[in-house]
Amino acid sequence: MSPVLDTYKYWFKIGSLKVHCGVSSNLKKSEWCCKLSRRYTIHEGKRYYWKLGYIVQEGPPCSLQEAEEWEEKNKKLVIGNIE
Repeated sequence: MSPVLDTYKYWFKIGSLKVHCGVSSNLKKSEWCCKLSRRYTIHEGKRYYWKLGYIVQEGPPCSLQEAEEWEEKNKKLVIGNIE
């Protein structure tokens, strides 16, 4: 049996600035949650408020395991990541 391909990989962006990467089975709900989070990212001394952001889907739907591996690999590329 082949794996279920019901998970989307996404970037949450403000303009062209990637501020969050994630995985979800419902992109609209994830975008809504990010926008209402009251978060912001500081980049080069300027605040970028998440309420102004949007989601961009990365590739086709995939399995949850594949999506989580992608997220782990890409979260280091996010601006304002504190790790």
